[in-house]
Amino acid sequence: MLRRLCAEWGQRNRVDVQIDFITSVGNQNLLTIAAQAQSRSGHDILSFPTWEPSAHARLLEPMDDVVGRLVAKYGPINPIGEYLAKREGAWRAIPAVSGSQHKPSLGRFDLLKQHAGIDVQAMYPAAAQLGPGVDQWNWDNFLVAAEKCAQAGVPFGLPMGSFTDAVDWVGSLFRSYNASLIDERGNVTVRNNPAVRQVLEYAVRLCRFLPNDVYAWDDASNNRALISGRSALIFNPPSTWAVAKRDAPQVAEKCWTFPMPAGPAGRFTPYLPYFWGIWSFSRAKPAAKGLLEFLSEREQAEAQTTTSSGYDIPPFGTMSDFKIWETEGPPTGVVYNYPLKPHHNARQNIAFAPAPAEIAVQAYNQAINTKMIARVAQGGETIDQALTWAERELRNFARG
Repeated sequence: MLRRLCAEWGQRNRVDVQIDFITSVGNQNLLTIAAQAQSRSGHDILSFPTWEPSAHARLLEPMDDVVGRLVAKYGPINPIGEYLAKREGAWRAIPAVSGSQHKPSLGRFDLLKQHAGIDVQAMYPAAAQLGPGVDQWNWDNFLVAAEKCAQAGVPFGLPMGSFTDAVDWVGSLFRSYNASLIDERGNVTVRNNPAVRQVLEYAVRLCRFLPNDVYAWDDASNNRALISGRSALIFNPPSTWAVAKRDAPQVAEKCWTFPMPAGPAGRFTPYLPYFWGIWSFSRAKPAAKGLLEFLSEREQAEAQTTTSSGYDIPPFGTMSDFKIWETEGPPTGVVYNYPLKPHHNARQNIAFAPAPAEIAVQAYNQAINTKMIARVAQGGETIDQALTWAERELRNFARG
C-alpha cells in the first residue's frame, strides 16, 4: 500500500519516489538511522521508532508547517505523539500511521465469561456505546478475574521481562495509579509518591496468578500463549488475532479487543507510535514534506489501516472511525474497540512519561518498572529494597 500511495503521489507531482523497506530484525532500522545520522547522508525520509525522534532531534527538519496544516484539518495530534516528537518548541517528526500501535486487552470472550463471569462483548460491543459492567472493569476486579482464570488453567499472559510488551502494559498500570517514577523536570519521585508503593504491592499480588516464567518472556511469548489456547487474556495489538485467524481459527473466532482496566487515576492504553522524519541534510525537503503530508491525510491513512487489517493507528482522534474496525473478523467487530473511541473515556500512554525523553528512554530500555516488580515477586526482595534500587538507577539516568 505504501508503494502504491507513494507512486500515486510521485506521478501526480512529477517526483521520482524510491522506497527501501528496512527490517527491524537485528535492529537494522536503528543501525541505519545511526549510520545516516553520523555520516550526514542517506535517505530524505526515514521511519523512526518511538524514542528515535527525540534522540536525533537536532538533525531532523522542523515539521511545524506540515503538522499545522494537518491539525487544522483533523484536530490535535494525541499528547503522547507530541511528547515524543516535539523538541525545543518544534515538531521534529510526524506521528506515522504505518507501524503505530495500541496494546489494549485482547481476550478470549468465552473463557472470560466461563471462568471469570465477565462478558467483554456486552461491556464493549462493536458499537459507539458502553454496556453493563464497564464501571467495574478496574484493576481490583482484574485481579479477581486473573485468579479465577489461573485456577481454571488459562492464566492471563502478561509478560514481566524487559521487552516492550511488558514495559508498555506495566507502564499503563503505573499511570492508572498515578505512580510516576520521574516528573517532567527530571526529579526522581519514587520515594515521595505513595502511589508507587501502592501499585507495586498490587503488581506483586497479580504475579501470583501469572505463569511462573513470565519474567523471561519476550514479545512473542504472550502471543503464543493466546494463540495456543493456554491464556484467556493478553495486552497486545490485533496482530496476535491475525496470526490466530491463519493458524488457529478456532481461537481467533473467540477473541475480542477492549480497553485496559481502569485505576484510581483513570484508564490508559499503551501506545507505541512510529514517526516519519526528514533529515536536516536532505536535498529534497519540500518534496519530502509534501509526500508525508499526503500520507497523513485521512484517505491515505485509512488505506494504510485497512491494508493492515486495522493494526495501524493514526495519530488523530478524529480518525478512530475507519470502516475496517467495524467489519474485520471473525468475529465481526473483533477490533472495533482497538482504537481509542470517545466513549471509552481512556487516554494513550507511553511508559515513564512525563519524564524528559532523554531520561525516560533509558528507564524504558532498562525496563525499570518490570524489574522492580520482578525483584520482589521473583527475587524475594522487600518492596523497600526494590524502591531503593529503582531510585538509585533512575538518579543515575537523571545525572546523565
